[in-house]
Amino acid sequence: MSAAPTAHSAAHSNDPRLSTLHIWLNNQLDQGLRSLEPASADASFRRYFRATLADGSTRIVMDAPPDREDCTPWLRIQALFGGAGVHVPTVYAQDLQHGFLLLSDLGNTTFLQAITADNAAQLYSEAADALIRIQTSSLPGVLPTYDGERLMNELRLFPDWYIGQHRKATLSEAQQKQLQTMFEQIVAVNLAEPQVYVHRDYHSRNLMLTPHNNPGIIDFQDAVYGPVSYDLVSLFKDAYIDWDEAQVLDWLIRYWEKARKAGVPVRTDFSEFYRDYEWMGVQRHLKVLGIFARLYHRDGKEGYLKDIPRVALYLHRACERYRELRPLAALLQDLEGREVSAGYTF
Repeated sequence: MSAAPTAHSAAHSNDPRLSTLHIWLNNQLDQGLRSLEPASADASFRRYFRATLADGSTRIVMDAPPDREDCTPWLRIQALFGGAGVHVPTVYAQDLQHGFLLLSDLGNTTFLQAITADNAAQLYSEAADALIRIQTSSLPGVLPTYDGERLMNELRLFPDWYIGQHRKATLSEAQQKQLQTMFEQIVAVNLAEPQVYVHRDYHSRNLMLTPHNNPGIIDFQDAVYGPVSYDLVSLFKDAYIDWDEAQVLDWLIRYWEKARKAGVPVRTDFSEFYRDYEWMGVQRHLKVLGIFARLYHRDGKEGYLKDIPRVALYLHRACERYRELRPLAALLQDLEGREVSAGYTF
């Protein structure tokens, strides 16, 4: 039973779903519920709560309104990734009709909160090892394909939301054609990569620091079968934290060496692998700029604005390094008045 029924009742009167969730949760638990508090924010319509039980142990409760979110992909990928041996939440109970899941608690410390210069090498090594386990378990035809149409639709978020809404700029007809040509070249390189399971948001806010089988992995419901370098971009060109490029290059080489030995279908030539990684980063960062702008201008979530400069810098650097992407670099410079010198190429 709840330790504070009056407070819960007051909250529930303004939130019918929370009232229904509380009733369902009490029916699932063998012991009383001490408290139910918000656990994390999400860019989607999902909500997460931390349930503290009478004995002090905790569970995570996912609230995914069925008219807005579908729990089925999350459950399917939880089983898939868990079968690969990585640390994902355990499912204790589910109610798909209402969109409720009762899960194990992977803690409240993300990599973003935990990483320091002293522990970064260890944490990124563990994250890379977990990613390799997911990638070596990959089979075609199991997850949706990260195909050209999907990649292109993501790229269109950039002119629609970042250029048009956020920068308040209008591209000329010639610029629009040039941007479309760039998009087609980027997607062609992305699609030529070897394919594996792709988490799609494998970064410091979705990796939890855990005492065993680190990291705990969350927010994987959008996983697909796609380019092998995609999750590496999410991990090493993180929208929320950045590292010196020489350090990232070292981590990337270490991943590539372990991945080859494990049988992940990475390129046998590191220079080719690195080019794939850079071009995949261009695709992801164009998309992320569009998404962050949309989250602010459409959804009123301004917390992502502070991360736009970091993502834009990743994008500028990559575009400056490759002759084929120089027109995109020029467009970005026109939009933002930024000059970036080239870094590592192979």
